[in-house]
Amino acid sequence: MILIDTHVVLWLALHPDRVSTRAAETIAQTRELKAEILVSTVSLYEIAVASTRNRIELDVTLPAFLQRVREFFRIREIDHRIAIAAAGFMPPFPGDPMDRIIAATALTEGIPLVTADERIRRSGVVNTIW
Repeated sequence: MILIDTHVVLWLALHPDRVSTRAAETIAQTRELKAEILVSTVSLYEIAVASTRNRIELDVTLPAFLQRVREFFRIREIDHRIAIAAAGFMPPFPGDPMDRIIAATALTEGIPLVTADERIRRSGVVNTIW
């Protein structure tokens, strides 16, 4: 089981060439093993905000894109354990609340986070793949 960051969801759908070889192989192997690939509910929110503010251009309507995400991945809701873990991250972990929730989700689940985010990767707080 793995968790994928918001930008990885977008890149897989819209710009697969941006996904690193290691990340793409990990995602493919996870699918082959029929293991779950998780996406945080926060990622759905981030995609919706980016789309409505015209920061990204989706290949379908926003509702259709989010439905596609829900069909391809298991959506992990935020619970009290994730909230507590996210609130407890200290510097040098990035201050962005969405990054904190996504990383806390991976940490709480005990799974790696697939992310290109250098700040998260350098923090050492969560096991990352890129």
